[in-house]
Formats: sequence, structure tokens, C-alpha cells
Amino acid sequence: MKYKKLGTTDIETSVIGLGTWAMGGWMWGGGNDKDSVAAIHSALDSGVNLIDTAPAYGLGRSEEIVGEAIKGRRDKVVIATKCGLVWHTDKGNHFFDEEGKPVHRYLGADSIRYELEQSLKRLGTDYIDLYITHWQDPTTPVSETMAILEELKKEGKIRAIGISNVNKEEMSEYLESGTLDSIQEKYSMLDREIESGLLPLSEQNNVSILSYSPLAQGLLTGKIDPERTFSGDDQRIEDPRFSQENRQKIAAMLSKMKPVADQHNITLGQLVIAWTVSQSSQMFALCGARNPVQAKENAAAGAVSLTNSELDQVSSALAAYF
Repeated sequence: MKYKKLGTTDIETSVIGLGTWAMGGWMWGGGNDKDSVAAIHSALDSGVNLIDTAPAYGLGRSEEIVGEAIKGRRDKVVIATKCGLVWHTDKGNHFFDEEGKPVHRYLGADSIRYELEQSLKRLGTDYIDLYITHWQDPTTPVSETMAILEELKKEGKIRAIGISNVNKEEMSEYLESGTLDSIQEKYSMLDREIESGLLPLSEQNNVSILSYSPLAQGLLTGKIDPERTFSGDDQRIEDPRFSQENRQKIAAMLSKMKPVADQHNITLGQLVIAWTVSQSSQMFALCGARNPVQAKENAAAGAVSLTNSELDQVSSALAAYF
């Protein structure tokens, strides 16, 4: 596993992180807590130390699972959790309903302090390594949000500050208001919008990039064939990217990349993750896993180094798809 400093901090962080959205169950067709805890243990045993979670992942369920899994190992874990999606108040803007409860986007100082205390309890810890604004709140000035985050850092309750789901202008506001250590954005072979704005801005300001959905919700693993069906509240049911026709195109694209994977004796999913991390010196990849096997496989991608020639082969396959 390779490790890098997180932003401007001295926090040594694995280039592969474990994403725990699916462990919360909601929008992923349910979850199994026992398998989730085992997946976290497998990731940690495989060299991953970055665990990413959020209160909104199952209305606290994901954080509780992480808290259970890291008992006795807290000092070995870099915990990233979030604030700004709330159900204890109706301030801010209504965003969605989860399990019958209205969830609002709100980043007021009073709410952030309350949210942090709740997260600390669920996670069973007295500090958070990386505290991230989950979605942005247009009703609260960035200066107010950043001021409370800086205050919490001075108190020792958080070690670093991150933001997620932002545009370039919002990120610039955060940079002007305090010390920003990371952004968390969707980034994969299929989702490359940040390359035109957020990525270069991050590189210029020594801000780490935590890419989420690097495997495009499993689509880039090579394991979701065109005949696969989805059930329950799985969000992929209505996603046109998961149409049978597109899955056939993805399969054809991945087949052109397979020789590179074979050269390293790795899976297609591991190749995709390694490609993601290689796109910037500031890049980390957050990979979801719901069982120990998936967690171990994803973690192994953190030791893969691709040559320029191999990256060119992958780029050629990508160009054919688009």
C-alpha cells in the first residue's frame, strides 16, 4: 500500500480508502452489518487506514458500524466523516427524504457543532481526522462554516477540513476563508468533469482529492455483466448508465484494457482504481466494499504502479468508448 500526506497535514493516509455509503443500506438494496464490519477489518488488515463515512449513510447506521469495527484500532485509522445533511432541524434547504425523514442541507455553526458531537458518539471516538462538508448550503456563508470548522480544529475535535460536492467558485471561497485539506468529488474513467477546474485548483493549493465512485458504482469492475438485474431501492435500477446497452459498451471497453491488467496479474477493477490514483499526485480513491473479499481486492490496487505506456493503452480504450 502506498501512503501520502493528507493536504497540508502530517496525516499519513493510504491512497486507497474504504467508502462506507453502501454499508448504511439506504439506496443500495439493504446491508448486512456483520459483513460490513468484516469488510472494514479486511481493509485495515490489507493496509487501508482511510475509512470514509457520513451521518446520512443510513441516518447514522454507517457511522455506528465503523465505530464498532475500529474498536481497539482507533489509533491506526484515519476517519473521514461529514456534516451538512441534517434531520434534526428544518433550517437550510430540503434536499431529500430518507427513511421517512426530511433531510436538509445546512452548514450553520450551531448545527455543525451538534452534528460533530453526534458523530463522535456513534464512532466511539473523541476526535475526527478529516471533517467534510457533505453538500453545500446556499443559505449559510462559507465564512461562517469555515470559522466553526477552524474553531473545532483548534479545540482538537477535528484534525483536518474537507469539502465535498462543490464547484470551483465554492472551493475558492473555502480557500480564502481558512485552511482546506481535501475535496471529495465523483471521479472515475467515466466521470472526469473535475479535470477542467477542481483538479488543477487542488494541485495548485496542495489540497488532496478523495475521488468517490472510482468504479462507477461497480460498473467498471468487469463483474456487472449485461444480464445483471437490480432490485429493491438500489439506485442503479433507473440509471441509464446501467442500461443493458451501455453495459455491453463498457464490457467491450474493459476487454481492451484487460491486457494491461494481465501484465500486472490484477483484476480489471484493480486496474481501474490504480489508473484513478495515477491521475494526480493529490489523488486518493475511495472504494466501497460490502464484504471482506471486495475490501481486500480493492486495497491491493494501492500497490500497483502503471507505466506511461500502460496508461496510454488505457487512454486508447477510453477514447474508443467515448
